[in-house]
Amino acid sequence: MIRLIGKRLLEIIPTLLILSVIIFLLQRLLPGDPAIALAGEEAGAELIEQIRQQYGLDRPLPLQYFDWIGGVLQGDLGQSMRMRRPVLDLIASRLPVTLQLAVMAMVLALGVGLVAGVIAAVKKRSAWDYGANVFALAGISVPNFWLGIMMILVFSVTLNWLPASGYVSPFEDPVRSFLSLLMPSIVLGSAIAGVIMRHTRSAMLQALQSDYVRTARAKGLDEKTVVIRHAMRNALTPIITLGALEFGSLLGGAVLTEQIFNIPGFGKLIVDAVYNRDYAVVQGVVLVTALVYVILSLLADIGYMLANPKLRG
Repeated sequence: MIRLIGKRLLEIIPTLLILSVIIFLLQRLLPGDPAIALAGEEAGAELIEQIRQQYGLDRPLPLQYFDWIGGVLQGDLGQSMRMRRPVLDLIASRLPVTLQLAVMAMVLALGVGLVAGVIAAVKKRSAWDYGANVFALAGISVPNFWLGIMMILVFSVTLNWLPASGYVSPFEDPVRSFLSLLMPSIVLGSAIAGVIMRHTRSAMLQALQSDYVRTARAKGLDEKTVVIRHAMRNALTPIITLGALEFGSLLGGAVLTEQIFNIPGFGKLIVDAVYNRDYAVVQGVVLVTALVYVILSLLADIGYMLANPKLRG
């Protein structure tokens, strides 16, 4: 198992290097000049050229890439042209907000998706089963932006129960912090809850028809013990991988939700950076998101191997 983990760790290095090249080149293919975006449309040619020289934008692309990746390898993600702050500081201030939102969305999605999936499988072809399937399809199909706007209109404008926008740190006021992220986390987690429900239902149906469940029933065990101790234990193993991958996608998928609810997280940071052609910030945010996703994928594989001894060989 240690050999497999070491092998996966080695695979991360070329993966991130290839991603860094793609991220860098795609940024340069975008229309617009970051020096003009910073100086303004009315700025003179001398000032624009001065900004290009200051940030190395006048150098050949290969040299720009090696300068950037050399700094990344030393823990320096560069300097924001617009905010004039180190990219690492910006990420460190925004990442906890998005992580808090992603964790809340994932907890809601797992709680609702797992319970609904198990009930739908145990009560197959009942009203519970049909209701859970409708819920899953609605969660997957309804666009996040529409759901977010509708929730703001109902729970903020009409009922005045929850704040429509903004963010409060949990260190400042835990209750207000939870309430400020409740609607965004529901919006973000609804589609994942639907996906988890459908996978859980399918895995549980297979488990309930397996030989070891029939043997457990033949021994006279009550149905609750059969479902929880035997069927769920085996059926939920693949959900470990699914949950980790979905959590990684939340970090990147929070862009739209953070814009709707005006949350100062990763999504808002990258949208502002793309709009202002702030290359260093976009590259840094995307690279860190990719790194988190790769690490989560590795942790999911380790968890899967721990849960299923057959995969350790």
